[in-house]
Amino acid sequence: MTLAENADLKFDREQAWKLLCEWTQTENLRKHAQAVEICVSAYGEAEADRLGLTGPERTRLLNLYSTTALLHDFDYERHPTPEEHPFVGVKELERQGWPQEMRTAILGHAQYSGVPRVTHLDKALFACDELAGFLTACALVKPTKKLAEVEVPGVRKKMKDKAFARGVSREDVIQGAAELGVDLDSHIAFCLQAMKSRAEELGL
Repeated sequence: MTLAENADLKFDREQAWKLLCEWTQTENLRKHAQAVEICVSAYGEAEADRLGLTGPERTRLLNLYSTTALLHDFDYERHPTPEEHPFVGVKELERQGWPQEMRTAILGHAQYSGVPRVTHLDKALFACDELAGFLTACALVKPTKKLAEVEVPGVRKKMKDKAFARGVSREDVIQGAAELGVDLDSHIAFCLQAMKSRAEELGL
């Protein structure tokens, strides 16, 4: 086993979840991290398929996508200001030795960081972050509070309602899909299906 492979084993989902829970006490923030993870991981699976990855290479890519998404906001509860988030968190990740690709993607998901989004992971994290939150909000206003009731046309309609989930940047959702090179409706449908397939984990 190479040094790099050995290092990767340390930085698995279990370690990421432990770090998230250590820094984040709020259930809603943890659920958001999980929702983003589900969407980003689905894009990771698709990317691994596109690249024809198998075995350890595929495992490493999927682990990277999963852990990056899970930790993208892990410092937010303690350091919510643009001056500190995600910079404080990224410094801690660097101190612990988490992968460079992860840290770059997390910096890039904040528009104000000035860090460009270059890789597929960078773009997937940015594209899924706001949308995962918006899809959660769409589910919570349904009578059953379940994702099963949420459909793409309804999501698009809610996006036009500025009073609904006003904390979610519609511009980031639209820009995210464009950067990924996917149609907006397709992007919404893809993330919605990913979240529906693991709705129980999200309590939705």
